[in-house]
Amino acid sequence: MPKFVIITYNEYENESECLKLMKMTKPFYTVREFHNLRELMDQSAQLYPDRYAFEVKNDKGEHYFITYKDYRNEINALGTALFDMGFKGGAHIAVSGENCYEWCLSYLATVLGSNVIVPIDKELSADDIYGIIEKAEVKLLFCDNKLLKKLDRERIKDVIIVNFRQKEDADGVLSLEKLVSKGRKLLSAGKKEFLEVPIDPEKMCTLLFTSGTTGTSKGVMLCQRNFCSDVALAMSVVKISPDDCGISMLPLHHTYESTIILFCAPYTGAKVTFCEGFKYVLRNMKEFSPSIFVSVPLILETVHRKLMKAVREKPHGEFKFKLGSVICKAAAKVGIDLKKVFFKEIQETFGGAMRLIICGAAPINPQILKDFDAFGIQIIFGYGLTECSPLVILNNDRLHLAESIGVPLPEVEAKIINPDEKGVGEICVRGPMVMLGYYQNEEATREVIDEDGFFHTGDLGRVDSKGRFYICGRSKNVIVTDNGKNIFPEELEYHLSLNHVIADSLVYGEEDKKGKLAVSAKIFPDYAEVKEVLGKDEVSDEEVEQVIKEAVDKTNSEVPSFKRITRFSIRKTEFIKTTTSKIQRFKKENLNDE
Repeated sequence: MPKFVIITYNEYENESECLKLMKMTKPFYTVREFHNLRELMDQSAQLYPDRYAFEVKNDKGEHYFITYKDYRNEINALGTALFDMGFKGGAHIAVSGENCYEWCLSYLATVLGSNVIVPIDKELSADDIYGIIEKAEVKLLFCDNKLLKKLDRERIKDVIIVNFRQKEDADGVLSLEKLVSKGRKLLSAGKKEFLEVPIDPEKMCTLLFTSGTTGTSKGVMLCQRNFCSDVALAMSVVKISPDDCGISMLPLHHTYESTIILFCAPYTGAKVTFCEGFKYVLRNMKEFSPSIFVSVPLILETVHRKLMKAVREKPHGEFKFKLGSVICKAAAKVGIDLKKVFFKEIQETFGGAMRLIICGAAPINPQILKDFDAFGIQIIFGYGLTECSPLVILNNDRLHLAESIGVPLPEVEAKIINPDEKGVGEICVRGPMVMLGYYQNEEATREVIDEDGFFHTGDLGRVDSKGRFYICGRSKNVIVTDNGKNIFPEELEYHLSLNHVIADSLVYGEEDKKGKLAVSAKIFPDYAEVKEVLGKDEVSDEEVEQVIKEAVDKTNSEVPSFKRITRFSIRKTEFIKTTTSKIQRFKKENLNDE
């Protein structure tokens, strides 16, 4: 019997139900065979030699293109130069900086030479960067000018630094451009060691740290087999073609972005472009006309809020939007696509070619998914973790659910353990994309990967009778009331987010004056929406608090009494977040009313 999904939830009492569930995740598309990342990239260069791998905007605002053949040649050249410098046999090499072509080039030149890449979050403090470099035993660092300025070179004096932007070697820093040129000459002279080095797909190729605080962060060890399997399985249920163009917005150090940009795009022959920053995203979309991008809910919520505000401001705008949605839905049933007729202006906001957004990392308002679908833009909502390379559970080309994270990928086994009376328990997964373990930390590895090979995610969820999974929250975030009931902060934060006047919230449990647990919330208002609600250009703190109180009261009316928020306070500045826009829940500064 093929292993696609195993559910231990007691709802499945016979083999036929399990078999029915397994067939849900059978691949839709044939996937070509490749065993390591070098084979993947060689195939891309052979299948799509003259197609554009990248469209890049230089400092002068000029656009230029890099074909898959040229991309592969530059990877070979840079990798050969690294070998000539002695970086081979599993050397640890770090990369950090803004998303760019050179970031991708550095990553692949490292791993295709059987070395280990250590992606580092560019937003970390200098001390945290030094800590990761030391902990990961990094010997060379690829970076850009901005990151280089952050570092005290004396603190990492034994690390060779290569600058993406530097034209010449200077001040002890090497030029990436010069290294590529050197590698080309070595290849012309017959130096083939990089091209011929054996690749072990089971050996660590990437070392990712789960947080910036080096005292608590764990190094996730991923191998080429992890990435290859995740790409193949994802592409067996989601269709991306050589005609697609993706825009890279999320930080590349994160597996969510890097797996899709670095591996899925070459597999499909799609083109990659780079966003210059979130405030330029809509401008960049009009410049590059992408058809796909990877997002997190916060970005979509922000864009959706702006779009719907523009709709409401037009005469009878909201009525026309709803009517257009109904007509488009009815027309689609008879094979007629009217979305470009009714929502052409919105589609042009995204460059006119946008068709697919892959979204994950946090819960999202289902209405946003439904509205984007009305615009003619599909959102595939899914679930993954760094430790799983990252995708494991996903909606797909034949499953478009607004509330669920979808079903496990083919060959992925997923189960809920220790479910409560409502079926909510910890999500555990097993599959070829699960990490090798945590770097130099066997104890931590044993805590999350059991003897049967299941990875214990720490995320709480449930599964319905059709095998569709739903996320409820993180196990360590759960608020347990005095009478033993569980409250998931993420659920309340989601309900709060449905109020336009609330930009962000953080729900947590704390003791009240009587020593009883109270459900509390820190709230950062959307001040522009508050002003619009009140019809004023300036608002007082008291007026803001009253508007937020009404929003909290509305949320409380929609949840059971034991989940109600009993106290809240207002922040005047945004929460501190990760680079994937998640609030850092346990950061002390986020619990202050700043």
